[in-house]
Amino acid sequence: MTVVVTGAGGLLGTALAPALAAAGHEVRRLRQGAGPGTWDALTGRLDAQMLVGADAVVHLAAESIAGRWSAARRRRIRESRVVGTQALATALSRLPTPPRVLVSASAVGWYGDRGETVLTEQAGPGRGFLAEVAEAWEAAAEPARQRGIRVVHPRLSMVLARGGALAAMLPAFRLGLGGPVGPGRQWWSWIGLDDAVGALLWLLDHDGLCGPVNVTAPDAVACAEFARTLGRVLGRPARVPLPAWAARLVLGPMADELLLSSQRVAPERLLASGFRFTRPDLESALRHALGRL
Repeated sequence: MTVVVTGAGGLLGTALAPALAAAGHEVRRLRQGAGPGTWDALTGRLDAQMLVGADAVVHLAAESIAGRWSAARRRRIRESRVVGTQALATALSRLPTPPRVLVSASAVGWYGDRGETVLTEQAGPGRGFLAEVAEAWEAAAEPARQRGIRVVHPRLSMVLARGGALAAMLPAFRLGLGGPVGPGRQWWSWIGLDDAVGALLWLLDHDGLCGPVNVTAPDAVACAEFARTLGRVLGRPARVPLPAWAARLVLGPMADELLLSSQRVAPERLLASGFRFTRPDLESALRHALGRL
């Protein structure tokens, strides 16, 4: 297939694009910027010529949610997802021959803070900034759905790789200063990078899948267990807790929504479709990500 990828320079996109090429697909990277072959997710401007003749589109581009959330940062986080997705979906809907499928990223933040509840794709939306953004993000693809394009929303959890959230944790853990955040009982959902890429390829190929699909490992763990496992993989103690008040002091509202919220997400639709994880348990995924086999 000819596959257009946005966000090809991000954590997931840099692994997906080579995987698509290795599978024999032609990859077109729609880059953020100005000029031919580019787009601007915040304004919705894009080079629609890049979409002509595409069989599929994988839309991953979005503003990072890491860092403190000022009012301006919140606006960029939301608009990069909602405005960008709506512009892309509208451009696809206007093509004489649209692509067969749009895989448009979403996130498990859609579910909000849900305690012990096991969250499948049947669960309703949660509350909070990230839940509201994710709900609007998915709705923004409506023009493509109306055009008859199969639209899939992979609700991605934390991706374990050398970059991203895991990289932010490593310095403290390597110094022996890592540990659970807040109470440590909150559930964290995660997925290995290889399985995340494999799931995206699976969603492209399986016509029976549309709408939301949880892209997360089947083994969600409590925050304290995540910390113990990461410490074991690194050969370092993981007994220094980060109190909730300290996390809020450093990160502001982001701490409540990313570190202290509980999301026990299950990949029900992915498993039911026949997808099999290569690293379904946390320790093997961490060892692979960190090269500590």
